[in-house]
Amino acid sequence: MTSDRRTSLLVPTLIFVGLLVAIVSSLGAPLVPTIAKTYHVPLSTAQWVLTAALLTGALSTPIMGRLADGARQRDVIAVTLAIVLVGCVVSALSTSFIVLVVGRGLQGLGLGLLPVNMAIARRNLDRERAGRAIATLSVSTAIGAGLGYPLTALVAQLFDIHAAYWFGAIVTACALACALIVLPGRTRAAAIRFDVLGAVLLSLAVTGVSVVLSEGGNWGWSAPVTLCIVAACVVLLAVWVPHELRCTHPLVNLHHLANRSVLMADVSGFLMSVSMYLIVPIVVEFIQIPSSAGFGFDASVIVSGCALVPLSIGSFLASRLLVPYERRFGVRSMIPVGALMVTCASTYFALDHGSLWQAFLAMGIVGLGIGFTFAAMPGFIIRSVPAAETGSATGFYQVLRNIGLSVGSAFGAAILLSYTGKGDTYPSLDGFRVALIISAALGLITAVLSFVLSGRDVMEAMPHHAAGGDAHDLDEFEVRMQEEALLEAGGAMLVDELDLKGQEQQR
Repeated sequence: MTSDRRTSLLVPTLIFVGLLVAIVSSLGAPLVPTIAKTYHVPLSTAQWVLTAALLTGALSTPIMGRLADGARQRDVIAVTLAIVLVGCVVSALSTSFIVLVVGRGLQGLGLGLLPVNMAIARRNLDRERAGRAIATLSVSTAIGAGLGYPLTALVAQLFDIHAAYWFGAIVTACALACALIVLPGRTRAAAIRFDVLGAVLLSLAVTGVSVVLSEGGNWGWSAPVTLCIVAACVVLLAVWVPHELRCTHPLVNLHHLANRSVLMADVSGFLMSVSMYLIVPIVVEFIQIPSSAGFGFDASVIVSGCALVPLSIGSFLASRLLVPYERRFGVRSMIPVGALMVTCASTYFALDHGSLWQAFLAMGIVGLGIGFTFAAMPGFIIRSVPAAETGSATGFYQVLRNIGLSVGSAFGAAILLSYTGKGDTYPSLDGFRVALIISAALGLITAVLSFVLSGRDVMEAMPHHAAGGDAHDLDEFEVRMQEEALLEAGGAMLVDELDLKGQEQQR
């Protein structure tokens, strides 16, 4: 394949690989009730097909983001897609719930692909084309998430859940072939030093927390095994934090937390991620509960998948409203307003859930809320750290977001389990209400904390090169901030800043 032809196909291939993230995620939430019936497990246990993928995604994202700075970007994508393919096949062939969860865990590695995709775009395209490609990647991912849920749900309903995973395997195989043919091979980027110890410590700690949240209800919150795992997680984090602070090339740069605006964005990102996964999967599962249980709409997998379409539409609309809102009202109220939207949606559906349209309305409001909050958070970080440290600062923020999603999913499963009677498949209505109320409370806490912590003038938090520069510098800074905001609203993972001029000289 000629160099020009390869370049012309680069962006479509990256978008195709990026859409895989939406497909992988769509093989989780809408299928949870069906999986519970098929494998005869409680709904709270079945939610591990979602938690397992989120967990491995949370663990893989910082690792892949770090590897994306190296010379073997195509190899990282190829190996990851191969593992995802194996995970889809394992799930498709599974005859036990444990095997299915293992397959979902392997699939979750695909959630860490976006940092590598964006790094490839920035390294191999000029600044203008790279910006357009990254924006397209983020928007395609947002739209793809809404389309992926009903599509995979349709396959599952027409055939069975195993067919949905075969569908995922076929798509993954196509993406792998395209990546091997189109993406550039090894580049001349400098070798990177990988923080192996930091990655191992963080992985073990996050895994322990997720296991305790998911199984603590079964074991007992004061049971010896629960307390031992919690103690081990505390020890692991106590070792990990000093290591990251001393490490020359840390997996996560913790020094940025000393900045008030960065701390606000990080804390808000974590809390909103937990809140998001205490309402989105909960509502999807609620829709499918048989009406004979006294609640629920006995909806098909397809209908429950379609409930995610308003979520994606709301997130996309929020990304388009962000800049006009900032011009009219400023940036301080962005995160509080978005968090309050999620609070309103969670409270509304917890109190009034008599009709299916209410679930769709709630998801649309949640989409607007998370779009607003996740779109605004990177702006606070970018304005508060030097340009050379933008990547590491946003990288830690992304790690906390991914961990928050995993914790939210596991926490939701633990709540439903505590309200599931012995021998019952479905939890009581109170279980869903409690999860939604906690989601609303987290949104309210996020609104208050973000408003208080961002109290100082934003311009004072801007780095000197942005705040003190001329009009052209400010315009360029604002364009970059908007680009990062759009990326986050589309659900894309932020990667380290690359010096495009230096890369062009290397090429």
